[in-house]
Amino acid sequence: MRDTLLPYGKQWLDEQDIEAVVEVLKSDYLTTGPTIELFEKAFASYVGAEYAIAFSNGTAALHGACFAAGITKGYEVITTPMTFAATANCILYQGGTPIFADIDKLTYNIEPMEIERKISKNTKAIIPVDFAGQPAKLDEIKELAKKHNLIVIEDAAHALGAMYKGRKVGSISDMSMFSLHPVKHITTGEGGIITTNNKEYYSKLRQFRSHGITREKDLIKNPDEPWYYEMHFLGYNYRMTDIQAALGISQLKKADKFIELRRNYAAMYKEAFTDIEQLILPTQNRDTNSSWHLFIIQLRLEQLSASRKQIIQDLLDNKIGVNVHYIPVYYHPYYQELGYTKGLCPNAEALYASTITLPLFPKMTTLDVKNVIETVKKTIKNYV
Repeated sequence: MRDTLLPYGKQWLDEQDIEAVVEVLKSDYLTTGPTIELFEKAFASYVGAEYAIAFSNGTAALHGACFAAGITKGYEVITTPMTFAATANCILYQGGTPIFADIDKLTYNIEPMEIERKISKNTKAIIPVDFAGQPAKLDEIKELAKKHNLIVIEDAAHALGAMYKGRKVGSISDMSMFSLHPVKHITTGEGGIITTNNKEYYSKLRQFRSHGITREKDLIKNPDEPWYYEMHFLGYNYRMTDIQAALGISQLKKADKFIELRRNYAAMYKEAFTDIEQLILPTQNRDTNSSWHLFIIQLRLEQLSASRKQIIQDLLDNKIGVNVHYIPVYYHPYYQELGYTKGLCPNAEALYASTITLPLFPKMTTLDVKNVIETVKKTIKNYV
């Protein structure tokens, strides 16, 4: 038994990260300075996009994308219920209506055929989520969007470094959002970023994160007055600090290493659990290469004498910090009060009832991974 809890996710910071932050702390700018733009350019280059716009957190970034897409009251946006609440909340922030489409049973990603069934004359956008790090069926979703004149806002919070048909996620959809929370692939403490190849979206997002204000000479009435600025719409204070950006630049240099470790550990899990009849492992599409934010096992509960709750408790008692991703968004009381009911997405609901998220993060050791494997095997064996 372990002496300390192994969490499901955790950041990895080193002396280079600390030095990068300290350098900014000693500089003239702690926020709205040059480091933010340096981070944005480095991030855009990493994913192969034209532009990147940094925000204070991933939710703020996704809110900005919904604004830039023109989502307002009366519009509907189709998304998956198998996500953190922020994905749908950002639609509500703009006055839009979230419409939930069911998932593929094998990959746990939103199913394009289900999206098409939910498209109406009021649909404005689609927000697919690259669940656990595996890209959704982006080409099929883009085809639907083109057919119905919709905007694709990819929630890639789980998918930094993931590949789709030879291209990195972040360069494919109209806008892509990445989270920089400590459990994600790289971190800025809190933070989020939108990548896009659309200059108009880029301009709107930059203004939106700073109160709707601009100083750009080609957009304001008095460009010759050096102090002059204008507020063009109601934006928010969603700016990232230079302190965060400095950490992001340093972390981004290690992203490939972090992702390689995640893939290696996921492969160890898959090899170890393949022959356990009571477990269902996540399926990976041939044209994708997941960046493995999460590793999820699904329990065949009909073959076990214990509930998922009991199995989770046993693993926690053995210091394996498992979790569950996610409670379907429309299960939450707030969404129930809005009129959403259980039964909307049977595949997502069945998945929620039987999954456990295992620890997976680059600072784990192979010994940690083997410890998880041994503990899971022992626990399952106890209930067969």
